Amino acid sequence: MTKPYYTRKDLIGISIALFYSFIIIFCGMCIDANYTFVSKKNPIAAMAEAFGFKPIVPNLSGFAMLLLVAIYIVVLVAMILYERRYAKLNKISSKSPKMILTYSLSILACIILSYGVGILLQSPINWENIKNSSLFILHSIALASIIYAVLLILFGGILMFAVNFIFVDKPFKFFGQDEVAVLDDDNIDADITGSFDVDSNTTTQGGAGEGVGGVGGAGGIGGDGTASVVSKAEELDDREKVFPGLSKIDIEYDGFAVESIPSDDVTLEDICVKFRNYLAKVEKLYFDLDTIRIFISGFATSHFMILEGLSGTGKSSLPRYFAKFCNGKVLFMPVQATWRDKTNILGYFNNFSKTYTETDFLVELYRANYNPDQINLFVLDEMNISRVEYYFADLLSVLEYPEEDWKLRLMQLPHNFVAPVKVEDGFIQIPNNSYFVGTANKDDSTFTITDKVYDRAITIDFDYRNNPFEVEEEVSTIQLSKTKLQSLYDEALNNEEYRLTEEELKNFQNVAEFIYEQFDITFGNRILNQVETLVPVFVACGGTKEDALDFLLSRKVICKIEGRFEEYVKGALKQLQALINKTYGNNKFKQSEKIINSLIRKL
Repeated sequence: MTKPYYTRKDLIGISIALFYSFIIIFCGMCIDANYTFVSKKNPIAAMAEAFGFKPIVPNLSGFAMLLLVAIYIVVLVAMILYERRYAKLNKISSKSPKMILTYSLSILACIILSYGVGILLQSPINWENIKNSSLFILHSIALASIIYAVLLILFGGILMFAVNFIFVDKPFKFFGQDEVAVLDDDNIDADITGSFDVDSNTTTQGGAGEGVGGVGGAGGIGGDGTASVVSKAEELDDREKVFPGLSKIDIEYDGFAVESIPSDDVTLEDICVKFRNYLAKVEKLYFDLDTIRIFISGFATSHFMILEGLSGTGKSSLPRYFAKFCNGKVLFMPVQATWRDKTNILGYFNNFSKTYTETDFLVELYRANYNPDQINLFVLDEMNISRVEYYFADLLSVLEYPEEDWKLRLMQLPHNFVAPVKVEDGFIQIPNNSYFVGTANKDDSTFTITDKVYDRAITIDFDYRNNPFEVEEEVSTIQLSKTKLQSLYDEALNNEEYRLTEEELKNFQNVAEFIYEQFDITFGNRILNQVETLVPVFVACGGTKEDALDFLLSRKVICKIEGRFEEYVKGALKQLQALINKTYGNNKFKQSEKIINSLIRKL
């Protein structure tokens, strides 16, 4: 369940209730027939007399009852607002029988704790005292309501005039919703500074199907693949029409991000074992434990992962069921062969309808910004059916930056256009709770994934089907938040026992230097950083340092020798195999040896 909280609107409502309660108490002080606190000739007493209210001596117990009623009016408003927010965040209708019952119980509780307790405070408790105190409260509330309504109309009108006079030439904004761009009448035909594109002379390569030529040319991106620009203020509409999907999410969350979600107390090793058993017993999918360990620990190293191999080996199922297992979210985007640029995943501005064509990818990425503690997986299914470098280039580059700079440009927003809350200056933030997984087949219908892409990703190879096995213990899903997962990663990274020692790192670098000298394959800082991150997290998942190093060496370095047929390669591969066995022992680096033997056979 999601943790409820108060929004600014809720706090405004509570403050208004507090002001109303203060007026009730003040009116009670003014109509006290003993006039203990104020003069007899006060305007509120005169008002009560004009309405024919009988003078009442409430005594101390009457004032105690009035104070309790005033306090619990504020408490009731706070409870109702809290309950409505709880219902909204947990996707429960605020008008459902369950919520109506909750509101009713809140009202009943506040009546008992205010009026009921007030009766018990009467001294002595008799009908006359209860009647006098009750009339005293009713008169106070009636007078307070009249005064409150008059003040609301008077000061509300003055405030409305003042605010709109000061901001007469600014966009109208009401708590982040229903915003429209308001321009001065004299400038209605003036060109807007900039446009929805980078500048008035910029052309944008259209996306496939929808982008290049659009649907029937209506996309505003012509048959030549270029996009025209918006140059007039009168052509713009409010954000609900330009960004309908993103604006709907703003309304759903009221403009405020969910602070946190609950998480179970688990370790990384627990997650791996439980997830593997869950897959086997519930989903009838079978994976070896090291594959699960790499899948979990890989996200500590890179937010981009490639699952590569034969069709039907569970590549697509792994991220799908991990999201289900940890109560995260997953979005599948089947890649099309016609994808050419980022508009295919992020959408584009339709110059004909003057709206932004939003993709599911964009909408869910935007939603992830509102729930930063929920794990989100974005799966690009069969990602190499088109060239990854074309449509995914921006994300590959951005994910190399510091997290605060993980921003993707959607469009250049014109002056005075009020964008959705999480779109700042035309950019959308990639939150660190978002992980991108690409599945890739190896056949003649797909493109080769380049080293540029492989180097930035953690790649798991699925080249065989695992044998079924029985799980005896009970299995169930878990609650896993991004905060909890990150804390587990940080704990592993800070554990000296899990990290490579200087000697272990030196041994690995010796192997890497040999590969560089013999095959001219570089071992850059990016891979070294991945080694320093993946190894301790993999060990925390229950694996060994040697298995983690074997995985990285085979997938990051040795696989790049594929396709080399020079005369010296076969001999150098045998020397590499001997060096690995000498350094780590026979059969310790099984994945690396398997690839080396396969390459030797081809030669």
